[in-house]
Amino acid sequence: MNADKLSTRLQTVANFVDPGARIADIGSDHAYLPVHLAKKDLIEFAIAGEVVKGPHENATTEISEQGLRNLIDSRLGDGLAVIRPDDHIDTVVIAGMGGTLIAQILETGKQKLDNVTTLILQPNVGENRVRNWLMTNHYIITEEQILKEDHHIYEIIVAKKTNKTFSYSKKQLLFGPELLNKLPNPIFKEKWEAELARERIAVYQMEQAKQIPQERINKLNLKTSLIKEVLHIED
Repeated sequence: MNADKLSTRLQTVANFVDPGARIADIGSDHAYLPVHLAKKDLIEFAIAGEVVKGPHENATTEISEQGLRNLIDSRLGDGLAVIRPDDHIDTVVIAGMGGTLIAQILETGKQKLDNVTTLILQPNVGENRVRNWLMTNHYIITEEQILKEDHHIYEIIVAKKTNKTFSYSKKQLLFGPELLNKLPNPIFKEKWEAELARERIAVYQMEQAKQIPQERINKLNLKTSLIKEVLHIED
């Protein structure tokens, strides 16, 4: 993968960036995403943010070699701390991290989101935690996509800031309100059939314990019930 040929996952993320956006790509690594968008003249400005020195240096090198230092600024910092008011960032991208970490980054840097209208998030796991943060902080999910690449299944969540009052059900938080609207989907089915099998094994093992963790079992049973309902699986 490079800036001219993104992975399917990153290209899908790129497709959700509005033309002329001013983006902050948090955890940018080699800055392939902002470089790709800049070379296609699709963004006005970008920050390639990294908390680790090595990836930050990789991003800085890539941006310089592509002659894009006037459009992309590589910055070393923790999460949204790399954003300054005069950047006028309207879109934040966070891709390739766990959902818990993404939610923590958004929560910790919440004051940096005042002018951010669009969030494009790609959690590797824990998508429900991301959706819950979005709901709590008035970002409504407008688009979701699920895809498979190199034996991994990824979900991409796009959310827009809103003044409307809304809430998501447990089912929507778990599976994604927009993904539920697109069923049937073979990749969605594959993901949740595998998850159902894992949860069933976990429940069985817990039931064999000397001290049965009933509360945990009840939570998993609720989850398996939701999965079976969505996949139309009968016992």
